[in-house]
Amino acid sequence: MKNIPSLLKSYGFSPLKKFSQNFLTDERIAGKIVDALELTADDTVIEIGPGLGMLTERLLDTGAKVVAIEIDKGFADILDKKFGSRDNFKKIICQDALKVSYTELSAGYGKKFKVVSNLPYNISTPVIFKLLEQREVFSTLLLMLQKEVAQRIVSQPDTKEYGVLSVFVQLLADVQIEFDVPPSCFYPAPKVYSSVVRFDMLDEPRIKTDDIAFFKKVVKASFGQRRKTLFNALKALKLPVLQIRSALELSGINPQRRGETLTLEEFGILSNELNKIV
Repeated sequence: MKNIPSLLKSYGFSPLKKFSQNFLTDERIAGKIVDALELTADDTVIEIGPGLGMLTERLLDTGAKVVAIEIDKGFADILDKKFGSRDNFKKIICQDALKVSYTELSAGYGKKFKVVSNLPYNISTPVIFKLLEQREVFSTLLLMLQKEVAQRIVSQPDTKEYGVLSVFVQLLADVQIEFDVPPSCFYPAPKVYSSVVRFDMLDEPRIKTDDIAFFKKVVKASFGQRRKTLFNALKALKLPVLQIRSALELSGINPQRRGETLTLEEFGILSNELNKIV
């Protein structure tokens, strides 16, 4: 691809801070990302935030069907001009990725979507939660994230990175960091490293939960104030104190522990016990 700054200038654009736009400029990294998706002509891939289309062109070259979601109308118009004539370029949705109904979008496609994105740092966590909430229409997510967020996603109990995001992702997906990407691979260069993370959606949650929405509330409360004991943190759920203590006892969990020490399995048991109270 032509030099990104020159290309942006030729279109009369500059990176917009409000969209946290950092454009991938490294051809080798773009190739590694597309290779990691293992696309075939039977696949449909959703690209969130394609920008100038560096990844888009490579995605189309695999033969897979491509759906682009681009909030910036200027870039959406450029993508339409560049790729609109290609049979496997299915559509551009000029909308905020957080407002798209992926479940509705899936109608008419016979196979689960794959998703790829160089996610803006400022919306990466909300987008991950949004995609997980509509996980039934996805098979794989391949997301470029701030390295710190990637480390949180794959972290284990009793570490400072372990939190709500770690627990909820690991409940619903097999997740691994594919590779790291230095700031020099972007324009403008961010101040931090990025990581490409692969999420393979599970057919069923990793552990049995009676109510996933309630499970998430329990996990959020448990991490709400890390200095508090689990018993005190769970008071944020507004449940009777004696019953919180009883649920902890029935779960075999010491109420003096802190949320970040609980395993995914322990959160599942505790959530199910607390859910009996509601």
